Amino acid sequence: MPRRHPFSRPSGRLPQRWLFTDARLGDAVLAAAAALPPGSGIVIRDDDRAPGDRWRLVRHLARIAKTRSLLLLLAGPPALARRWGAGGVHLRRHHAKHAPQARRLGLIVSMPVHDPREARTARRARADLAFVSPLHPTRSHPGAPALGPAAWLRLARLAKAQAIALGGMTPARARALHRASAHEIPPGWAAIDHWLEKAVKRRS
Repeated sequence: MPRRHPFSRPSGRLPQRWLFTDARLGDAVLAAAAALPPGSGIVIRDDDRAPGDRWRLVRHLARIAKTRSLLLLLAGPPALARRWGAGGVHLRRHHAKHAPQARRLGLIVSMPVHDPREARTARRARADLAFVSPLHPTRSHPGAPALGPAAWLRLARLAKAQAIALGGMTPARARALHRASAHEIPPGWAAIDHWLEKAVKRRS
């Protein structure tokens, strides 16, 4: 019987606040993870790291996650996420076919959504989480056009999953999106720079 992560709901909603790891953060990602409120989540990407280096990063994040009750999702094959002890898997569109395998392994499934095609892919895959982006301009993808609230909400509705906003997000922007949704879709939010800046403030 697959091991279930403590956040793999029997009881309800998944985390509403998330950190996305990014290669440009380097080891500062550990400080950003430690700045997350308890009960948040982390999506570990860092696909360009060497396997051994990526494994060490996951182990460090897992220790932080254990002390702060964080949910870890790993971008990559479900079997790897299961083997490395993640609670779920982040599947890009070309890996959507692995969603049934992920569910059999007891993993939460998240997918990125940037356009209607990806939203429909997430819906067909019955993703638990849809990271809809970019809501605002972001340093992670310089020059990429921002969706804005109206287009973001359309994609969130189309994906039929718990929707998380990504792209230039801050707590104030998350509250504004919540108001714009008129409580129809209680949106979560994810960030990179916000959590890094919070970690720097904690240190100083």
